[in-house]
Amino acid sequence: MLEFRGVSKEYYRGLRTKERAFNAVNNVNLSIEPGEFISIIGRSGSGKSTLLNMSAGLIKPTAGDILFNENDIYKYNDKEISFYRNEEIGFVPQGQSLLSNFTVLENICLPWFLYEREGDPSSRALELLDETGIGELADSYPKELSGGEMRRAAIVRSLINKPALLIADEPTNDLDSQTTAEIMKLFYSIAQEGTAVLIVTHELDTLSYSTKTYSMDNGSLSLHE
Repeated sequence: MLEFRGVSKEYYRGLRTKERAFNAVNNVNLSIEPGEFISIIGRSGSGKSTLLNMSAGLIKPTAGDILFNENDIYKYNDKEISFYRNEEIGFVPQGQSLLSNFTVLENICLPWFLYEREGDPSSRALELLDETGIGELADSYPKELSGGEMRRAAIVRSLINKPALLIADEPTNDLDSQTTAEIMKLFYSIAQEGTAVLIVTHELDTLSYSTKTYSMDNGSLSLHE
């Protein structure tokens, strides 16, 4: 479903000279199938977040191809790649990402209304909130939620358009062990229903939920044994 073919991303520090150039992602090959749960581990600065952002069509690679259902996403025009992110990808960024002036329900429904669609997403949103154990918080505002509750709401928001691929960057960062386990079980159940899940994590205890784990070091990706 999603395939990286020899993908690199080059950045420059300071002046644009060869001595200051470095590859945040270096010649990565990776394929993800529907229902797979992929975890990527590695030190800070190893290129993990850059890899996720390229998967979501947010950062263009310097070299290589990223294919979604055999289509090169970086050959899309701006309108097409924006629709790809909205329709096919659910993205859970690091930290708090809910809009403070919107209720939980309004936050979750927002991606639905970015493009013209038939129907009302509220019933699906409420069902997903119930499934994640925060159904009673639909009319609450982000400032009234705990860190774990906000993370669950962000995950629900990422699922509102029934994405083929769910991407999450450090989804359990700064959460207690019980909440971490609950969120990882949620990702596992999402994968069991056929959605591919791709996460970056520092939590080694969570790797048992993954079907595959990769390590990233200095931009290079390798299968973790």
